[in-house]
Amino acid sequence: MKSVVIHAPKDLRIEEAAAVAPGAGQVAIRIKAGGICGSDLHYYLHGGFGAVRLREPMVLGHEIAGIVEALGEGVQGLSPGQAVAVNPSLPCGACRQCLAGRPNHCLDMRFYGSAMRMPHVQGGFSELLVCEAERAVPLPAGMAPALAAFAEPLAVCLHAARQAGPMLGARVLVTGAGPIGNLAIAVARHAGAREVVVTDLHSTPLLTARRMGADRTLSMSEDPDGLLPYAIDKGYFDLVFEASGSGAALASAIQVARPGAVIVQLGLGGDVGLPLSALVAKEVALRGTFRFHEEFAQAVEVLARGAIDPRPLLTATMPMADAVAAFELAADRSRAMKVQLAF
Repeated sequence: MKSVVIHAPKDLRIEEAAAVAPGAGQVAIRIKAGGICGSDLHYYLHGGFGAVRLREPMVLGHEIAGIVEALGEGVQGLSPGQAVAVNPSLPCGACRQCLAGRPNHCLDMRFYGSAMRMPHVQGGFSELLVCEAERAVPLPAGMAPALAAFAEPLAVCLHAARQAGPMLGARVLVTGAGPIGNLAIAVARHAGAREVVVTDLHSTPLLTARRMGADRTLSMSEDPDGLLPYAIDKGYFDLVFEASGSGAALASAIQVARPGAVIVQLGLGGDVGLPLSALVAKEVALRGTFRFHEEFAQAVEVLARGAIDPRPLLTATMPMADAVAAFELAADRSRAMKVQLAF
């Protein structure tokens, strides 16, 4: 089988290795589609992010779906030929955080395509993936793996929505119109938001934001003061999804959030300054959001019934053999939103 392996920044290779048979409780999945995520791009462009650095070659990829090819001993509920989405998250189920009902904070998490631990957890950009059967979430008949590959980023946004609380009738601001920001738009609409305003530094991603349900979009490079009217009378928005990871965006979000509003921090861009006085005076709740757990299966169900359609995000699908070109395209925000590999 062939895999997409990162060795160092800009050193991405297609490598061949012997396929292995699934063991007890495992399945072999013929991967069909894989989305290139922001973390994949960080490994490709910079060799990691923050304190997380590549220390050995690693297969990338965690937004994946495919077809069950073989079952290991004892596997129930799956069959060869069945289409599945692959949950990249595998908590241990036995640590303090798992036992407290916080499996997304597992102390021994194994998340596909992650250099956080050593040896690294190899990812899913391979022609054949052997994994625990519990990771494979069956797809309904006719659901394409390319659509199911959006389950992971959508699960991230569904978990963020859980952190946000009820959104029926809410006025929502989304800062940062990348793939996660755009899916947050769709989730807010799905949850009953009455108005969604979206900002980004660039105008191109905002075209997709309109297609995903934004009522108004603001390019902050073209109109730096575009949010100022929303700051009148102590703010306007009930909820903010901050998806850029920018300190400036977070400061603006606090300025335009109404008293008692909730800000959910989705974007990660390193440590930033915080206008603490405004946060306290307006009684704004700033909440983090980290990965997901049960939301993955929920994301598959939401996608399957068409309640959220992520297809406007898909810029291109490229063969695995062209992985380097696919990563270069995905890294260019002026040309791409989401790029998938076809295996």
